[in-house]
Amino acid sequence: MKKPLIIVTNDDGIAAPGIRALVETAQNLGEVIVVAPDKPQSGQGHAITITRPLRIHPVDIFEGIEAYECSGTPVDCVKFAKYFLLKDRKIDLCVSGINHGTNAAINILYSGTMSAAMEASLEGINSIGFSLEDYSWEADFEAARFFALKLMEHVLENGLADCKLLNVNIPKLPLEQIRGIKLCRQAECNYSEEFVQGVDPHGQKYYWLAGELQNNGAAEGTDIWALQNGYVSIVPSTHDLTSYRGLTALQGLEKIL
Repeated sequence: MKKPLIIVTNDDGIAAPGIRALVETAQNLGEVIVVAPDKPQSGQGHAITITRPLRIHPVDIFEGIEAYECSGTPVDCVKFAKYFLLKDRKIDLCVSGINHGTNAAINILYSGTMSAAMEASLEGINSIGFSLEDYSWEADFEAARFFALKLMEHVLENGLADCKLLNVNIPKLPLEQIRGIKLCRQAECNYSEEFVQGVDPHGQKYYWLAGELQNNGAAEGTDIWALQNGYVSIVPSTHDLTSYRGLTALQGLEKIL
């Protein structure tokens, strides 16, 4: 039988340990093609490159795997794979990550990892973004590998009902301490932010955005609650940002003129 075709990408850059863990996991399930940024692109969200040319170069860093580094954003990588590199082929699955750090709650809006997976889902490709609740470059990916393998197997065999995208976050725990998987809704959280001011070697001021996620006691059933309680969180996600309750509540707006 023909092997499934799997795209692997990320936002931490093609040299990140997280994408290596994901590539090595995905190659057990099908033919893997890697297209990933040539440098870290965290926080790029759904940005695309339209003001300068893209540079794409083949790289030989994953044994036996066709891989390319891209000068653009994570979304650029998916677009290049879909419309140029693999334009005549059916892509069975796109996986993004494994991100160094969580993409739960509002992080999905900023995340290059999740935006890459979302871009693939917009093209009708079943997609999963994987994130590990550990920012360290020396993070232990054993548990993330285990759950990534199980979830990729499931999606390749069964598809995704009424959904094309999963946002998966794995807690920073040894595999044997993780309590299982929870299907969740996205937590309502915000960042407490500030701009740290400094002066560069030329005497010019600069500003660096800093902040912390304020979970405000995330409710049971949310992705933040699941992580806090030792579960892998899975949020079925979509690009549709419509407030359906607002459509009903604001009907009166149609009569103001």
